[in-house]
This record gives sequence, structure tokens and C-alpha cells, in this order.
Amino acid sequence: MSNPEIAFASLDAEPSGTVIVTAGDNARLSPTAAKLDNASAGVLTRAAGISKFKGKNKTAVNLLAPAGLDAIERLVVVGTEGISDDPSQEWIDLGGFIRGKIDPDVEQADLWLEASDGSTLGAEHVANVALGLVLRGYEFTKYKSKKKTGADSNGEEKGEPSLARVVIHCDAPDAAEAAFAPMRAISEGVYLARDLVNEPPNELGPEQFAERARALADYGVEVDVLDEDRMRELGMGALLAVGQGSVRPSRLVTLRWRGKGAPEGPPTIFVGKGVCFDTGGVSIKPAQGMEDMKGDMGGAACVAGLLLALAKEKAPVDVVGVLGLTENMVSGSAQRPSDIVKSMSGQTIEVLNTDAEGRMVLADAMWYAQETWKPKRIVTLATLTGAIIVALGHEYAGLYANDDALCNALLDAGAQTDEKVWRMPLSKKYDKLIDSKVADMKNIGGRWAGSITAAQFLQRFVQDDVCWAHIDIAGTAFSAPSTDINRSWGAGFGVRLLERMLMNEAQTGGA
Repeated sequence: MSNPEIAFASLDAEPSGTVIVTAGDNARLSPTAAKLDNASAGVLTRAAGISKFKGKNKTAVNLLAPAGLDAIERLVVVGTEGISDDPSQEWIDLGGFIRGKIDPDVEQADLWLEASDGSTLGAEHVANVALGLVLRGYEFTKYKSKKKTGADSNGEEKGEPSLARVVIHCDAPDAAEAAFAPMRAISEGVYLARDLVNEPPNELGPEQFAERARALADYGVEVDVLDEDRMRELGMGALLAVGQGSVRPSRLVTLRWRGKGAPEGPPTIFVGKGVCFDTGGVSIKPAQGMEDMKGDMGGAACVAGLLLALAKEKAPVDVVGVLGLTENMVSGSAQRPSDIVKSMSGQTIEVLNTDAEGRMVLADAMWYAQETWKPKRIVTLATLTGAIIVALGHEYAGLYANDDALCNALLDAGAQTDEKVWRMPLSKKYDKLIDSKVADMKNIGGRWAGSITAAQFLQRFVQDDVCWAHIDIAGTAFSAPSTDINRSWGAGFGVRLLERMLMNEAQTGGA
């Protein structure tokens, strides 16, 4: 991965090296860009005219060794026309776009970030651009023995990207740096979630994931890991049934961050599905696309990334993350269709399809969390169903909730972060589809409404008076379309969404 240092400086520095400046409507140059244009006898204006550059948001003009500007090796003019005045996702996307315009082989780039009309640009706008720069810079090259990026002008192979520092010149650098501090923490949480999803399954099984989670203790997170013996004592028959076909033992990890100033009362619980690889079990998946099932732990990856972000920004919240970690394999000891298993709640499950395993993992993890912490609210995240991709594609995650306030908090946070969620229905009529003749419930409900019946299954493990929401991230956790701020297979979806929900509440005193 590549996570450069971000520094903030005043606007009066002398531009040199790789320089990025901005322009607004009708290619109106920012003050610094205008000075460079004057110093070069109009080279920027001429380049804009030749390229028909109008200053529209996320368009650019790129000049190499611009005439009359000897100290500048590369000059990029980026358009900002039409961008919102609110310090919103548009500014984060702009940062990602700018990062895409920086040659990865330079060690430092300098960005003069100004309003084209000369007005003061707010510190939060600047910090959001910085966040976009960092998020776009993520790469997963850990297993490449030769990290090459093509050939230079002499035909020599270039080495791996070396961008180490981006300096953002702005109106109020101290304020921008303060605004960016928590965003840097968020980016590190997103990076962790992306790393976990991108790891190959031979390197990241349940035990290895648990060890990665233990490392969060270095940042003040309380970590506890349950092994299979302890889970068996607690009666986690559903989670253990999923992993019984694998030689790699299952784990249940709890992570707690209790920030200074957190409100009194029980913590908010986030439970993540962590199936480190999912063959489908005896109900085996088709070979085509099975390699994507290394990402079936995207929910647990999100929760781990969230806890890291909260700890690094020292968020004033009390949050517990629960990771149900297992591997769904085919072997002589694997569970079979028609098995009946007993969950920690005491409810029995008829296993009609061993590929409907994530809900069984969550069932025991949810129950353990509620029994241990007696929370008022709990949110589950999982790459749970292909059916949600059929319904929503890769643009929205599916959202189910038994509480309107919790649902609206997630919807608002999704709109703010562009990690969008769409509320789906829950109904007793759907619930009937998972009733079993021989057990308390079946783990599938048939062909129709597959994502809904999966949520109905989970709802049976929500205790009385607990506010609950479930986010089906099967279409957004991995293999989603590239964006301005992510070019990785693993998206790290949900870290920013959940952090925003929590911080919205912290700022208003709600919970």
C-alpha cells in the first residue's frame, strides 16, 4: 500500500517540482495559477485554450516542463467548477482525482488549493481533499516480487511508486491540519479493511485474522479471542458447524474501544461476518468466481477497520466489535444439507444449504454480544447474499432495521460518506419462508427474496428491546466499480459509514 505523508503549508511558498493548481468556471485561474500564468507569458491560458479546458470539476490540463517556469517540472491545472460549497464527498472525490494526476514516481507533489475567486477555502474542504488523496493512493502490492510501473523516457524499467509526501498549500494550514487529523485515522481504518479483504486465503485464515485483530491492542483497544473449546462451552453450535469441515479452527474475536468522554451506558455493538474463505461447503459453489470468496470476511474486515479508526482518532464513543471468524470448506467432517444444529440462543436450525453459512455465523456472534454486554443497539455487517446484488447492484448496500432512528442514522451517514445504503423491507410474511417442519427455522427460504429472508433469519436472534440493523454488503465490499478514491479490489466499505454515524451522534449528544 502507499500512504504518503500529508503536510499543510501557506500559499506564499515558491512553486517548484511537481505542482498542482486549480481553476474554476470558464477556466478562471486561482490566484497562484494566475501568477504562474503571468510569469510564463500566458502558458497556462494558452494550454487551456488548446485543450478546450473550461475548469469543470475533475478535468485537468497537464504541462511538462512549462516554458518560463524553470523551477517547475510538471504543472497540472485541475478544474473545480460546479463543486458544492458544502465540505462534502465531492471534495474527497476531488482529492482522489488529483492523486490520479500525480506521477507516482515523484517523491513529493505540491498542491495549491484555492478558490478561483480568491475567497478563503475552508479548512474542512482542504482536509477532505487530503483524505481523498490518501484513499486513492491505496495499493495492494504485498505479494509482487517485482514492483514495476513501466518504462521511463530512456526505456529503463521504473521502480515501484515512490510518492512519499504531498504538501497542500492553503489559506489556513494549521486549521486544515487539525481538521485532517481524525481523517487520517479514518484512512488507516479503511486501509486495514482493504488489506484484510485483499489478502489471499492461504495467508489469512481465522487464526491469522485473529492475530491481526490482536494488534489493535497497541492502540488501546481491548481484545479478547475465543477458541473453539470456549465457543463449544458457550454452545455456539451454529458458528462451529460452519467451520467443522476445515482444518483451520474457528475464532470469535471481540474488540472494545472506550473513548474518553463516551456516554454512560451499554456500548454500541457491531458484528461482522468473517468467513475467510467460502467454498459453499457440500452445497459447493461453481468454480467460476469462487476466488472472490476470499472476500467473504468483508463484514469482519470493516468492523476491525472501524475499531482501528476510532482508537486512532480517540473518538469519544463506547463501541464493541465482534468478529465471527471461520472457513467453510468441503471435507468428510463438513456439515451436510439436512443437518440440524443448535445455536447459542437455544434455537435449532435446519441446514438446507451449507452455502447459506454467514447467517449462522452471525447468529451465534450476535447472541454472544447481547448476552455479554446487554446493548441497546446492534448492527450486523456481512457479505451475506448474492440476492442483494441482483436487487441493488454494486452502488448501494442493503439495509434492514427494526428501529427507524437507527435506520435513519445509517441512511444519513451513508449520504454523507457516499457509502450508500438502501432500506429493504422486513415482514412476518417473509418470515414464514424460513419456518421449518423439523426445527425452529431453516437457513434458507427458497428462491425468492433471498436477501430479505436472510435478514429475517438474523432478526430471530435479536433479543427483546434491542435496536438492530443489518447491512448486506455483498455488492459493495469487493469487486465493486472503481471510484475516484478507490482502485482496489477490496473497497473497505463501511468504515467511513459507521464512523460517520457514531461521530454524528457524538457531536449532537445522541446515541
